[in-house]
Amino acid sequence: MSSRNSLSIITVGFMLFALFFGAGNLIFPPQLGQAAGENLFAANLGFIITGVGLPVLAVLTLGISGKSNLQSLASQIHPLYGLIFTVALYLTIGPFFALPRTNTVAYEMGIMPFLNDSGSNWSLLIFTIIFFGVSLYFSLQSKKLVDIIGKLLTPLLLIVIALLILSAFFNPIGTIQEPTEAYMTNSFFKGFQEGYLTMDVLAAFVFGIIIINAMKDQGAVSKKELLVSTMKAALIAAALLAIVYSSLAYLGAISVSGIGYMDNGGAILAAASAFYFGGYGKLILGIIVVAACLTTSIGLITACASYFNEIVPKVSYKAWTIIFTLFSAVVSNFGLTTIIEFSVPVLSMLYPLAMCLMVLTFLNPLFKGKKEVYQVSILFTFIVALFDGLNAAGIKIQVVNEFFTAVLPLYTVGLGWIVPAIAGGILGIVLSFIKKPYKC
Repeated sequence: MSSRNSLSIITVGFMLFALFFGAGNLIFPPQLGQAAGENLFAANLGFIITGVGLPVLAVLTLGISGKSNLQSLASQIHPLYGLIFTVALYLTIGPFFALPRTNTVAYEMGIMPFLNDSGSNWSLLIFTIIFFGVSLYFSLQSKKLVDIIGKLLTPLLLIVIALLILSAFFNPIGTIQEPTEAYMTNSFFKGFQEGYLTMDVLAAFVFGIIIINAMKDQGAVSKKELLVSTMKAALIAAALLAIVYSSLAYLGAISVSGIGYMDNGGAILAAASAFYFGGYGKLILGIIVVAACLTTSIGLITACASYFNEIVPKVSYKAWTIIFTLFSAVVSNFGLTTIIEFSVPVLSMLYPLAMCLMVLTFLNPLFKGKKEVYQVSILFTFIVALFDGLNAAGIKIQVVNEFFTAVLPLYTVGLGWIVPAIAGGILGIVLSFIKKPYKC
């Protein structure tokens, strides 16, 4: 019984890894490695914190809270906020950005290298139909998600990634170069912000529900047993993610002298694969990319359709999967660069709110769940995050930026929300004590 339970935890851990390891996760570490150069350790550490540590904590947050979904968790601030925040998060990691990105990255990195004409609208359309057709089919088999992803696609994904990574370690392309200008200073914070682009903290609030339900299906009954099992599965996923991210970042760092600086991580991986495996390099890269993107696509469609079926039950789960699949297919044809450009401002605003909620949930016993603490802390975080999002969108309000730069530590590196969040929590505690006598 014990060995069977351990096998179940390992399987779920592999599934969680596969759900997280998708389009953005494959692209950004090599690019970070090339840019960070000799500052690789600090930059990668920052990336690991937002790309691995925080997503794992987000999964555990759901287990600790005892809430059945993200909306009930966010509704501790206010029911309306809970609905708006949850819908915004699902749309961000679903049909607006992350889902279309899985298809576009899979096409540009896994298929386009095999096309003589460097790709065309027709080839992208055909691939999009096939890619989302497969995603839709498996999404409709959600009950078998653990078996499909944890036992089939993940081992394949790890094998082909291991081939590329081991080649890099035993036969480095070149030596690590000096960092680029962006990583000359504050490389840790730069890497920290790069981790936002994976969208994994946001996705963790969604995938966490899948993992918790999977552990229940595997026999976890009590809250303690469920939390321990979820923690073990999350740590397995975290270890795999940290190893793969760090290895891909290292691959990028040693590649500069051999293949030169590339515009994006996809180009780096393509050139590295060709360097090590020649004609087979494109095939290996294609398998890696398509498998990684497909697993994420299946997970996102399943999670988004399940949630919207809950809040709008008149529309069936099957109908929601079709709606999100078709919408994502249309958006993906705008291209990878456009999708990423539009996602950055939204992520700059949502990430601080998600991280603040996560920390408040962990600290909930200390302030006994007082709503004022949640409300004021989230409000102060939102004010700063809003201007972070505007800055990322190129809408700079100079007066506000100058004021925040002067009074908020770390504002220039995108972490100016931390002090207001703490101050808001303290103020919330004070307000709760002031209001308490009037409740009697």
